[in-house]
Amino acid sequence: MPINLNVYDGSATITNKYFRRFPMPDFEKIYLPDSVSSFSNADPIGTKELLIDDNRSAVARQPYMTIDGTDFYFSVKGIGSTTNPFSRQLLKKEEICSLLKNGPTKKRVTNAEEKEMKFPRYLTGELWSRGCPYGSQGLEFASIAMKATEMSDSSTTSIHGFRIAPLVKIVKLPEALQEEVTQVYWYRRFKQTMVQETRLIPSNIRIYFQSDWTIGNNTGELFDFFRIDENDKAMSFLKNFVKSGIAILTLFVRSMSDNGNGTYSGLDFYDVWLDKDAVLAPDGTIFWADLEGLQAITIGGRDRADLEFNIEEKMEHQIYRSLYEFIYAYEQIERERVRRFGNNTERKTQFEYLLKDALKDDEVVGLHRSRDSLELVIGNILGEEKLTKTFTILDW
Repeated sequence: MPINLNVYDGSATITNKYFRRFPMPDFEKIYLPDSVSSFSNADPIGTKELLIDDNRSAVARQPYMTIDGTDFYFSVKGIGSTTNPFSRQLLKKEEICSLLKNGPTKKRVTNAEEKEMKFPRYLTGELWSRGCPYGSQGLEFASIAMKATEMSDSSTTSIHGFRIAPLVKIVKLPEALQEEVTQVYWYRRFKQTMVQETRLIPSNIRIYFQSDWTIGNNTGELFDFFRIDENDKAMSFLKNFVKSGIAILTLFVRSMSDNGNGTYSGLDFYDVWLDKDAVLAPDGTIFWADLEGLQAITIGGRDRADLEFNIEEKMEHQIYRSLYEFIYAYEQIERERVRRFGNNTERKTQFEYLLKDALKDDEVVGLHRSRDSLELVIGNILGEEKLTKTFTILDW
């Protein structure tokens, strides 16, 4: 669904180190719906038509740039929400006004004519999650996302095989605007710095939730949309899906560092999930989009044996955290491939073939085949063999 957003100057910008040499003025602006204009005395410097993408984001129709052969689209996160944070009811001007104290802002909002839409959206000051205002984004979470982004290699989209949709810039809201919109809160007021994230994503198609089209619900339509019109293309799509999916299951060991004091650090998932926080490229590669949930953790132990046990526990926890969603989505793609093109192969035989093809050059994960099982052999980017773990991915 299209949305017209008003464009404003931000108060300050933090730029990803990999993009500092590129002039990207569109990524340095603030994008707000008409329903927020009453909270600001500033006039917009333009408008931009985008497509609504999940609860508080929007994405451009046309690609902005190509990275490693994949088209990426401009996306902005933090444009406001249409629904009440404590119910499924749409936000109405009357409810917003009921939360505002008497004063010029309340008067402007009350008298505003919403030329916008039947679904007005608002930035609010409700403290949502730990470091995020409902409908917008907080500097704390955006900074976590930037740290994760800058852990990538120079391609900007890969942390040792774990693919990410790069955050390009963090744009701070003007202080006067923040002071006004944070008057809108139900229980707890957000008191940190409000920002928007401007980023690059390969699509707005998710695995199962928070997208108009998802792999779980619209597999056939996505085959048409991605022009998967022959079996070889479907197999290539599946290979890329499996390759990037296994990388998601093994994030910690792909981001691992030795702290030199008997502990190791790496990335873990905090309140983000494969089914709604990653997007799918047209070639089948999964890119993690909501990077504020990729947070560094440190693992230690009473002694070396305890340390190795704790790291193995974390590795197994990460696998199980996303394994079902990964295999569920894989199954939908494979069923659609068979429905369209035939070439039906026994389920486990097909999955083993794809795993072998997808992981033949993987930096971290190998395979071991025994008579009755196929195991992932999970190493780490440090090459520490004592921290290697095996995980049965198929039983025969």
